[in-house]
Amino acid sequence: MFKTILIANRGEIAVRVMRTARRLGIRCVAVYSDADRQSMHAEEADEAYRIGPAPAAESYLNSDAIIEAAKRSGSEAVHPGYGFLSENPAFVEACEAAGLVFIGPPAGAIRAMGLKDAAKRMMVSAGVPVVPGYHGESQDFAVLAEEAERIGYPVLIKARAGGGGKGMRRVERPQDFSTALESAQREAMSSFGDAGVIVERYVSRPRHIEVQVFADARGNAVHLFERDCSLQRRHQKVIEEAPAPGMTPEMRAAMGEAAVKAALAVGYRGAGTVEFIVDASEGLRADRFYFMEMNTRLQVEHPVTEAITGRDLVEWQLRVSAGETFMLRQDQLAIRGHAFEARIYAEDAERNFAPATGRLTSLRLPVKLARVDTGVRAGDEITPYYDPMIAKVIVHGRDRASALRKLSRALEATRASGVVTNIAFLAALSRHPAFVAGDVDTGLIERDLNALTASEKPDIETIALAAAVACGIAGRVDRVSPDPWVSMTGWRQWGAAVLHAHLVHGKERIEAIVEMRDAREVVVTSGGLMFAFALRGAGQGGSHVRYEANGVTREAEIVAEGAEIAVYVSGRCVRFTVPDALVGLEDDAAGEDRVMAPIPGLVKLVKVSPGQSVDKGDPLLVLEAMKMEHTLIAPRDGKIAEVMAVAGDLVQEGVVLVRLEE
Repeated sequence: MFKTILIANRGEIAVRVMRTARRLGIRCVAVYSDADRQSMHAEEADEAYRIGPAPAAESYLNSDAIIEAAKRSGSEAVHPGYGFLSENPAFVEACEAAGLVFIGPPAGAIRAMGLKDAAKRMMVSAGVPVVPGYHGESQDFAVLAEEAERIGYPVLIKARAGGGGKGMRRVERPQDFSTALESAQREAMSSFGDAGVIVERYVSRPRHIEVQVFADARGNAVHLFERDCSLQRRHQKVIEEAPAPGMTPEMRAAMGEAAVKAALAVGYRGAGTVEFIVDASEGLRADRFYFMEMNTRLQVEHPVTEAITGRDLVEWQLRVSAGETFMLRQDQLAIRGHAFEARIYAEDAERNFAPATGRLTSLRLPVKLARVDTGVRAGDEITPYYDPMIAKVIVHGRDRASALRKLSRALEATRASGVVTNIAFLAALSRHPAFVAGDVDTGLIERDLNALTASEKPDIETIALAAAVACGIAGRVDRVSPDPWVSMTGWRQWGAAVLHAHLVHGKERIEAIVEMRDAREVVVTSGGLMFAFALRGAGQGGSHVRYEANGVTREAEIVAEGAEIAVYVSGRCVRFTVPDALVGLEDDAAGEDRVMAPIPGLVKLVKVSPGQSVDKGDPLLVLEAMKMEHTLIAPRDGKIAEVMAVAGDLVQEGVVLVRLEE
């Protein structure tokens, strides 16, 4: 076994690899960029080396700097994690040339599966079913458009290199093909350095089911069953589970056999995932699954497989790469129970999942209720340079229903402030009736997006609690005393103290009157409704408050950060802002004449010029953030007065990019 390994990655996966390596007595070396100088993964490693500035192209994609760090640290092997250089065959060869073991598949296997078009041609030869489509080499527009017509709309344009939903566009009509193709090619070039695409039939009721495979250096391969990754938004996975709901033994055997064939066809070694698209229009059938691609690395969602099999896949990777023989036979592997993984991201679900940045002022993860894989802590910065993942929450139960209850409870117990997150969205998704019933497909989230992303509406109870905090009452509950000289908040010599709270929820301004009857009794009136409660003391932790209302004692958590107040009660989270009394609310119509950057990003394309007439909904600019493109559109009909950005500009959130004539 290795004595020292270097982990050529960052964040959650770097910390996760360290956990297993340390258990095996292996010394761990980390690498970090300037943005990650004080990161969790750098501080938890035995040794850490700076490899460059914040941009990934100058640090985590800088193979020369990583290999130099490995040599200086005395590392014997390099674990690539996922993303960055994990599927770069040139990096594998550079490691081997430097005398380092690459903990992953051989370069030839990565190359064989690296381009989707060539991989699918190879799978046809190996007897693995593939989606009908065009997987040829020509990238001529006329050829691609003609093939799309032959396949029949709707079609799916997909980058032939890479994955993660980048460079992927669904096209419903021939007249939209050109614009979608150009966008997919730009995004593919930006993400993978290859603008090539393939065109495939769009499966009408698709499910995304993948099979975990593992192979040793002696030509032995097994599968560790399937994962269902159908809950997606913008082709990116949100919640994964294993096993797949509704899976039959016959289909599991057929998919497992096809996945092993795919691995053996390319001389695979180590952990890999064979992804299939499944036509679920008539349920799960053994003749309705098609090869999509093979991820020649460890997957983000590998913990759900670990949960149902009891196997540590990182340990398997390390042992196989160190030359050990330990592979199990297929009949020695079995499924135990059910598991889910939810990915917590810094992103705004109400704004089409725009990535968010900022400092995590507080973070509480449900470590007592679930396995939590994370690479950040309270106080860490979520930057625009890398994937905005905060944590993965993994639960395991004896069956699907019990595991799902655990997931829902764990998400309700998760707290984060300082940046916008998708926690509330994930919690709502875990309660969605179709998901609870196991009736999933890749279009579920899109169909019910409005309901899943709707913010919790404030009721009189949450308004009352937020108003009490805004007036400085509930936030001092741990110091409440009958003696007014000990607790002065709201005290008056004659009569009850009456305070006024001003809150904002979304675009709604809320006025509340807070009346202190004594040091503990509070009555709040707002919008013609009244809520009376009695403070009973502090709950668990400084942000918790216990109160009694209508004969029931409850506990709420109230997190106040600057002007933001978040009230967590009964599994709900309602967020408020306390407006600056000296500043009026922003005019709702102000944005009608201005188009602002919704997130920090790079201007990739400007499609308009001053004096040009536009209709409401016309594309104006294309902004790239975290390697994903976001098209900004005209808010109304009008004429362009001014364009304040050019392609290549790096802009901050809130900057005005285009102004329309009044």
